Amino acid sequence: MVKLTLSDISLADIKQLVKLREQTGTEHEWTQVKSIALTENEQRQVQDIRSRLINTQVHLFNEATVWARAIYPLLLLAERDSIQAWAGVTLQTRYPTFEIDGIADGVLGKSLAGRIETPYLIVVETKRGIEAQSPIFQLYGQLLAAAHLNWENNQQEPQEIFGCYTIADSWTFLRAEVAGIDSEMPSLQVEYSREYTEKVDAALILKILKGIVARFFEQPEDNELNTEPDIPLATEL
Repeated sequence: MVKLTLSDISLADIKQLVKLREQTGTEHEWTQVKSIALTENEQRQVQDIRSRLINTQVHLFNEATVWARAIYPLLLLAERDSIQAWAGVTLQTRYPTFEIDGIADGVLGKSLAGRIETPYLIVVETKRGIEAQSPIFQLYGQLLAAAHLNWENNQQEPQEIFGCYTIADSWTFLRAEVAGIDSEMPSLQVEYSREYTEKVDAALILKILKGIVARFFEQPEDNELNTEPDIPLATEL
């Protein structure tokens, strides 16, 4: 059993254990978000975030400051009911031939009883320094872990899962499909968005986040909407 640690996973590790397919092109159905509207309150908060960044040297901030000022505020705005934003989420799961263990910088997912039950979007904040590794392979590992965790809940295949890596205030999104989850060599198919810069594209970034959340948002059943007890009709005597 191969054990993968998310902090130092490599492309060679990924290719050894899964069938990887990376698609070219940056325009996809899930990046077309013109139909998604922002409320007045959301527009105001987005403008506030941009105003705090526009005249600052974001690339000189340390990672914690970038996360607090630029990344997490937009994740919070994308929340919807039980789908919430979390930071520092443990991802641990086991495929038939390998294990994955590590911590995701950020997650948008279904929250239940004080924990993330179903992660829908995984966020990797790119680490800096000469020894820093590419965030892409770490994100691939996290997408595999999240897909398996979701599969344990619903047994659906392929599992659709989204990811994002950030560099300062720039965001690049990924959509992945994971199939053959219970096989010896599962498949990971990935497609990328273009790069979005928060100083310019903050509203568009939020729309993409809201669009991702909407894909997984579960409407309550009709019988859950009607919480009043049935009252029998009166009959004539």
